[in-house]
Amino acid sequence: MSTDKDRVLIFDTTLRDGEQSPGATMSHSEKLEIAEMLDEMGVDIIEAGFPIASEGDFAAVSEIAKAAQNSVICGLSRANYKDIDRCWEAVKHAKAPRIHTFIGTSPLHRAIPNLTQDEMADRIHDTVTHARNLCDNVQWSPMDATRTEWDYLCRVVEIAIRAGATTINIPDTVGYTAPVESADLIRRLIAEVPGGEDVVFATHCHNDLGMATANSLAAVDGGARQIECTINGLGERAGNTALEEVVMAMKTRSDIMPYFTEIDTTKIMAISRRVSTVSGFLVQPNKAIVGKNAFAHESGIHQDGMLKNRENFEIMRPEDIGLSGTSLPLGKHSGRAALRDKLEKLGFELADNQLKDVFVRFKALADQKKEVFDEDLIALMRDSSAEQANEHLKIKLLRVVCGTEGPQSAEMVLEVDGADQRVEATGDGPVDAAFNAVKALFEHNARLELYQVHAVTEGTDAQATVSVRLNEDGTIATGESADTDTVVASAKAYVNALNRLIERRKMGRVGYDEKSVSYKDVG
Repeated sequence: MSTDKDRVLIFDTTLRDGEQSPGATMSHSEKLEIAEMLDEMGVDIIEAGFPIASEGDFAAVSEIAKAAQNSVICGLSRANYKDIDRCWEAVKHAKAPRIHTFIGTSPLHRAIPNLTQDEMADRIHDTVTHARNLCDNVQWSPMDATRTEWDYLCRVVEIAIRAGATTINIPDTVGYTAPVESADLIRRLIAEVPGGEDVVFATHCHNDLGMATANSLAAVDGGARQIECTINGLGERAGNTALEEVVMAMKTRSDIMPYFTEIDTTKIMAISRRVSTVSGFLVQPNKAIVGKNAFAHESGIHQDGMLKNRENFEIMRPEDIGLSGTSLPLGKHSGRAALRDKLEKLGFELADNQLKDVFVRFKALADQKKEVFDEDLIALMRDSSAEQANEHLKIKLLRVVCGTEGPQSAEMVLEVDGADQRVEATGDGPVDAAFNAVKALFEHNARLELYQVHAVTEGTDAQATVSVRLNEDGTIATGESADTDTVVASAKAYVNALNRLIERRKMGRVGYDEKSVSYKDVG
């Protein structure tokens, strides 16, 4: 029988650490939407942001704190009073607030603020004490814990516990550790640090060596009862531990991992798709649990085995993560009720006015394609969401001329701040011409870092999903769009990325930038 000692808390940091992935910045409304979905699916703790990073981050964390119905709402702060006070101001209206404060304890990270071991120990005591005086739920993290000297790690963990931390998070900040080390580290801390048995130990793993999920589950075996993770494994560099992977691993292999969570796993696919849409990061097809191919079977022997018994080649049911059991396509004669039903099965719940807009887009797509598959509808919803977020630039591609003889040309109308502007441009191919037309209508210094095209489904009438990544003076933004016309999809994706850059300029990142925050400023 499972007990509370077997329960693993899920701490989601999609809105904080996940958003640090280059180009993954979400708008204010998108953050609130994702937080609501996390709250509804049973996430125990939502790390809503880094309140001192900017006015925009503070506002988002504050609104999420006020709106949350079930989850603990947590904000991140560095080891100084100013950060902690700002964090508390943002989370204090939550039904269950938490302050999460951290400092880098490894030799490499201690060198950044140039603190001795004793000076850092004093700083930890003072800042955790200050946080605990404000909030009775305090989490403390020794950043780069897995590369911190063992004796010093034990010392500072004990200091944090004595100062009032209720959760001790052990971050593998650079994805350096391995499962056997991860389990042993947590086990020894609980056993050897005075007071270790009275607090919750957490694990926060990065995927640089591809072991984030394994390291997190090993830490649970070692005694950790909180896993820090993100939807789709979103995060900087190779990403963070993926929420869907650890949750489904514990659910599927409860025979060897006798632990449980309170996550409603049937909501996994819906939030995976939404995070992919708002972040602009496509989920790789062979991604565990939520990838397009996770429940696909092409091999003849696999298909034969599946027909005889699904358990031959599936250890989980698609329905367990919210996937529709069937994938019957719609067509141009399908009605609004059929579209609503299909979208609900795919995890999209739309108000009547939203459905009206999507239905118009669906009909236009159905006129271009004989059959509209689930993947087409998901791409349609991504595109609809991106266009609704385009407050600054709206695009209409009028004409593209291409062929073997160059230069190719593109004629375009771009709505800039409510005014239509028209231009014709040439380029080395139709896509280049379309991008040059956008540049001519809206001047910017952004450099194109990534241009990718993927077919949504099979066939010559398939939609193309285009991803574009732009870099403007170190600020990165990603745009995505889909259309049966690759050039149209490319132009729209380019404009979507520009809109995200404009939004980041508008936010201003007042005072501190989470992506380049100075860890020297700990005083």
